[in-house]
Amino acid sequence: MKEIYEIGEIPPLGEVPAKMYAQVIRQERFGEPTKAFQIEQIDTPDIKPDEVLVYVMAAGVNYNNVWAALGIPVDVIGARLKKGEKEAFHIGGSDASGIVWQVGNEVSHLKVGDEVVIHCGIWDRNDPWVKAGKDPMFAPSQLIWGYETNWGSFAQYTKVQAHQCLPKPKHLSWEESAAYMLVGATAYRMLHGWPEHKVQKDDIVLVWGGAGGLGSMAIQIVKAAGGIPVAVISGDDKVDYCKKLGAKGTINRKLFNHWGMLPHWKDNESYNKWLQGARAFGKAIWEAVGEKRSPRIVFEHPGEDTVPTSIFVCDTGGMVVICAGTSGYNATIDLRYHWMRQKRFQGSHFANDDQAKGVNDLVCEGKVDPCLAQTFEFKETGTCHQLMRENKHPSGNMAILVNAKKKGLKNLGESK
Repeated sequence: MKEIYEIGEIPPLGEVPAKMYAQVIRQERFGEPTKAFQIEQIDTPDIKPDEVLVYVMAAGVNYNNVWAALGIPVDVIGARLKKGEKEAFHIGGSDASGIVWQVGNEVSHLKVGDEVVIHCGIWDRNDPWVKAGKDPMFAPSQLIWGYETNWGSFAQYTKVQAHQCLPKPKHLSWEESAAYMLVGATAYRMLHGWPEHKVQKDDIVLVWGGAGGLGSMAIQIVKAAGGIPVAVISGDDKVDYCKKLGAKGTINRKLFNHWGMLPHWKDNESYNKWLQGARAFGKAIWEAVGEKRSPRIVFEHPGEDTVPTSIFVCDTGGMVVICAGTSGYNATIDLRYHWMRQKRFQGSHFANDDQAKGVNDLVCEGKVDPCLAQTFEFKETGTCHQLMRENKHPSGNMAILVNAKKKGLKNLGESK
């Protein structure tokens, strides 16, 4: 057995080499992604009884590992060292497609050779919350694989809990299969995870960032449920893209200038100026829909700049559901519109197994496309994260080829 195989060199099925190549972040390299990510030789990780080792074919790209590279807002390496973990490095990557290479002795539903996609929700199966059958995304032990944990997908092999693995869609390439799970499952929970506000037929859903990774998934999930998505975009060059995904209409946010934290209600001049902008934005939603109907669900993630308007335009009894704060974390709302019209402001974070399966089923059925916009070589891991940091990445999602070859060349398992 060889000690290490080159990237893309396929070992005998199930043979685990002692070492592997990985894109590694270390504390002394924290900073811009192009410098923080470096290829190193690392010991191949051992697996626990409830884990599997996956031979990574392709990995998805998400903003969490821009944060990991920068070392802010959290030093993920330092946080794990404080917990008693020994590895003074971070191997990121929270999306992947690959082949099951080794199976823990307590895993019964997977076998060596299975082609899988991986979701990024992990938890301790012995956590009392989990053992009680409650939603594991509320469990104290819940973490995000490849960001809060080590041994992510930017390596030849990754180790994951067996429940994270789902069947790879047969009609997709390795890189397409690696691109959608984190954003797709996040969007699925936001739209299907809160029973009173589960997206239903004919619901108007306002989707912020409609051309981005999260937004492109949300539009399709809403459409699959029979809802009516309206996409907020940053430019008219994204109109056709969003409409092809299923958006009823689009709104260019740059046509409005009232964004930011809410002025104090005692400042009549500033507040009235904001209110005028918010009302104009609400009217734009009606125009996009073609009738005077406000969104029952607002799909939020910009946060500080947009939450005041999202709460305002949300329909009476509707929900604003949020999973991030890309424009800032200090969101403000006018409580008069919140309580008098009985609106819900709901936080949401990734997804549980059922929700991850839900979006994967939609992809397998061809109802949701991964929206893969660009694919990079393994050596370009830092480059694609730099594009994301500088907001120069394309609409949709990105993926990195790890052991997979470029589309059109035969890969392991393609002859099945």
